Amino acid sequence: MPRSPARRRGTQESTACPEKRSTPRHHRPDEGLGRSRGGLTSKIHLAGEGGRRPLALLITPGQWGDAPQLIPVLERLRVPRPAGGHPRTRPDHLGGDKAYSSRRNRRYLRRRQIKHTIPEPKDQRANRRRRGSKGGRPVGFDKDKYKRRNEVERTINLLKSFRAVATRYDKRAYVFHGTVTVAAIRLWLRT
Repeated sequence: MPRSPARRRGTQESTACPEKRSTPRHHRPDEGLGRSRGGLTSKIHLAGEGGRRPLALLITPGQWGDAPQLIPVLERLRVPRPAGGHPRTRPDHLGGDKAYSSRRNRRYLRRRQIKHTIPEPKDQRANRRRRGSKGGRPVGFDKDKYKRRNEVERTINLLKSFRAVATRYDKRAYVFHGTVTVAAIRLWLRT
């Protein structure tokens, strides 16, 4: 026997059970928290030099991608010159993994004349080959320079050796940014 329209599942209004949320709850932008694998997390994006010391960093919610954060991190880069004058804002060389291989990032690096070693993912390589001569030339890739990419990962591991950075009990992003900055200063003072 068919049910009447008022008795169909889900059509009765009830005050005892609130409606199920269709979209995930968003956190305040000043908290720097986001849903990712394992719950609420945040990411530390950083540019570091070869001696495992951070030069510039950025805190974002956990679900934000890496590729869109490359330009903001590089714009925070300021290295004072020993003789004074304007600080350096352009690194000699940039190494990154496949997550940073996007047209936007490569265009930005070319425009600023920053040499880079970023591998091209297989799908981008296939699309470039499929387009033929309109696909552009292959990206330059130096395997020896790419091997040094792990220095950034080791820098983040050194930062996480500080308990306050690894656990992140700070609720606001600017407080956590200060915590990470203090840990970075301690790394600089060690050497």
